[in-house]
Amino acid sequence: MADERVVTDAQKAEVGRAADPGQGIDIALVSQAVGGELAAFNRLVERHQDHLFGLVYRLVPDRDQAADVVQEAFLSAYRNLGSFRGGSVKSWLSRIAVNAAMDLQRARKRRPSQPYPEFEDESWQPPAPEDFEPEHTALAGERSRVLAAALAALPFDQRNCIVLFDVDGYDYGEIARIMGISIGTVKSRIHRGRLALRRALEPVRELFRG
Repeated sequence: MADERVVTDAQKAEVGRAADPGQGIDIALVSQAVGGELAAFNRLVERHQDHLFGLVYRLVPDRDQAADVVQEAFLSAYRNLGSFRGGSVKSWLSRIAVNAAMDLQRARKRRPSQPYPEFEDESWQPPAPEDFEPEHTALAGERSRVLAAALAALPFDQRNCIVLFDVDGYDYGEIARIMGISIGTVKSRIHRGRLALRRALEPVRELFRG
């Protein structure tokens, strides 16, 4: 009989840390924070705050609200350090942040307002070169406004999956872990969301040609 090697969870974790040195640092910081070292948790915040803000800002496109969501996510993570059961600390923190963003989205759904205020003018646009054609700048701005409005009109579960997949580059498995759903549900939400976007953009399809 062939020699069968059993790979333990500890060995798998060790392989993961070797492949991603940052993960080993995160695990060590979580362990120290669980032991009561606040400085370790503060370092964890420093390591991941930019990533979480970028993620949340795409889901809650208001800088102040996004900052509040990230702060609440870190507070929740600190309160629940004991619930961390290994794996990717980054994914664990992202899941907490996405859940906090979804809570805010539910609240905003009950109190609808302009979901993308930064698209009301052109101030969000990066400065264009002097020889850049004004028509091109105006077209790009209009495309962004239309796309943002169509995205904002999606149910937030579909929007979140699309943002995580198409904008942030997470794969299906990572999104499933972050959102606490199955991979099949992730694929379904992305598929249905894209179909809805296509229908919403059909009347203005000329904007996206060329």
